[in-house]
Amino acid sequence: MKKRYLLAPGPTPVPERVLQAMSLPMMHHRTPEFESIMEGVRSDLKYLFQTEKEVLILACSGTGAMEGAVVNLLSRGDRAVVVRGGKFGERWAEICNAYGVEVINIDVTWGEAVDPAIIREMINKNKDVRAVFMQATETSTGVKHPVKEIAEIIRDLPETALVVDGITGVGVFDLPMDRWGIDLLVGGSQKALMLPPGLAFACLSEKAWKMVERSNLPKYYFDFRKELKNLIKNQSAYTPAVSLVIGLHESLKMIREEGLENVFSRHRRFAEATRAAVEALGLKLYAPKSPSEAVTAVLAPEGIDAQKIVRIMRDKHGIIIAGGQDRAKGKIFRISHMGYIDRFDLITAISALEMTLQELGYSFDLGIGVKTMEEYLR
Repeated sequence: MKKRYLLAPGPTPVPERVLQAMSLPMMHHRTPEFESIMEGVRSDLKYLFQTEKEVLILACSGTGAMEGAVVNLLSRGDRAVVVRGGKFGERWAEICNAYGVEVINIDVTWGEAVDPAIIREMINKNKDVRAVFMQATETSTGVKHPVKEIAEIIRDLPETALVVDGITGVGVFDLPMDRWGIDLLVGGSQKALMLPPGLAFACLSEKAWKMVERSNLPKYYFDFRKELKNLIKNQSAYTPAVSLVIGLHESLKMIREEGLENVFSRHRRFAEATRAAVEALGLKLYAPKSPSEAVTAVLAPEGIDAQKIVRIMRDKHGIIIAGGQDRAKGKIFRISHMGYIDRFDLITAISALEMTLQELGYSFDLGIGVKTMEEYLR
């Protein structure tokens, strides 16, 4: 018998009480019973996003909400700045290209955060830019970008919106949408919200909703105006993912019970402990200057394929982590510490990492990573 531990950066583990809620008999979505659940979800999502605005709920992956952000905000011929510092930054550019939006790319070295001064310079040179697209955390590299500083640059520009992919950020660290002036914040169910994949979220500022009114890009399913019209009636425009919404109702209760500040503190503490443990093993971080609280990306030792580390940990030890993507494939492995993960999950993962590295011939003091993590978390 082998127990499996899920420490990949999405999907993440789902709590038992959420699974129990989703296992109840199916209900119809056009009923007062479901509308009552939606009313509670609407309130709790505002708490999570730290906003007075409605948070749209979409039955899709996070990429669906990203596409919705592009087609609802922009029009044919618009120009947009895209921060490309990893696989998901590149996705923003790909979506814009698919709809004929002219893209000005800011290419950031993988493993590094974008410099806000570069964005300021780009905006000053291109006064007609209608949106800046970026990640809060670039999941493929473990980098946390300076959203607050960039929001300060964009918030007073009436014709330019800041769009943030918070799929691996919302519920992990502080992203106060209203206070910082983020214009469109995207989220996903399968990360810190502790749910299976299948729900995505989009919250728009007043500025963003004005841009929606004049957008002329094609849209049907991802029509934000239509979704908002139904949401305020505690409904959705189309058939919702009923079981996931019921699970969301429960997971948001858990987040409220813990309190946002405690949630953020827990993620920060686990991230710091994980970084300390891998560095005690003599390993180097892929994003040492701006690491995320959601996932730690680690460079594999010289001469060792990171994919082998991922494979051995999964097949031999039952620990599921993630490897690198695209240009980072074979170079890094990634350990998640977001959502329904506790300290003993992380201690177990570091123990398995030590056994894996030893098997691959890497030299270190066995137990030093576990000891470092235990001391930090104690």
